[in-house]
Amino acid sequence: MQALSTETKTELIRVANVLADAARTAVLPHFRSDGLTADNKLDEGFDPVTEGDRAAEKAMRALLAEMRPEDAIVGEEFGAKEGASGLTWVLDPIDGTRGFLSGTPTWGVLIAVGPETGPQLGVIDQPYIKERFLGGFGEAWVDGPMGRRELRTRVTSELSDAILFTTFPEVGTSAEGEAFHAVSRQTKLTRYGMDCYAYGLVAAGQVDLVIEAGLQSYDVQAPIAVIEAAGGIVTDWQGDPVHQGGRVLAAANAKLHAQALEILSQV
Repeated sequence: MQALSTETKTELIRVANVLADAARTAVLPHFRSDGLTADNKLDEGFDPVTEGDRAAEKAMRALLAEMRPEDAIVGEEFGAKEGASGLTWVLDPIDGTRGFLSGTPTWGVLIAVGPETGPQLGVIDQPYIKERFLGGFGEAWVDGPMGRRELRTRVTSELSDAILFTTFPEVGTSAEGEAFHAVSRQTKLTRYGMDCYAYGLVAAGQVDLVIEAGLQSYDVQAPIAVIEAAGGIVTDWQGDPVHQGGRVLAAANAKLHAQALEILSQV
């Protein structure tokens, strides 16, 4: 596709913020509500979906039908819609539904847009604490309880000084878990269970690494755009593009990325 004009970039940023606002409005009545229940999408294991997930994605899709009808959509709950513009919106209405069910404010709404080659703009929005991370088209900022400020990743240069996050201690298969823990043993601090919020913290310069496995495109496209706009790097465990999902390595800078990649690429 042709390069996007300045006017189109400005419009996409505006639409992304409108979508995030609508998702906030749709999802918050369900968070910590009495009688909140979840359906399980798996025959074995537990992959929950709530009315909050569905309401948020429906709200965003309705706005895109109005504001960007020629764009394609990929959403976690309602699948794919073809488009003619060369741009695709990738939506995860609640990334971290397990956290949502548990009442922790570490889940988020993920919104990304870009061509087939990967996201160019991303939003990580935490509705409950009203904190939004946005990155792409020359912008990289977080706006929340402490005001609005520029996003910039950390300059930590050694794994021994790094803070590492992942969502699940198992991290995937046993081999993937072993590779993660091989990195973890070399870091200063490892924390668990933050879902998409950990990626926002990488972009904000609070932590250094996120390592995960088994992700889908809608899990990772918004974090890729936000972290890269803030100066970080996001690839798979071989150093290749990861916007279609899989094993994810998000790093604050090239030095840390190379050190973690040396270990993970052995899997």
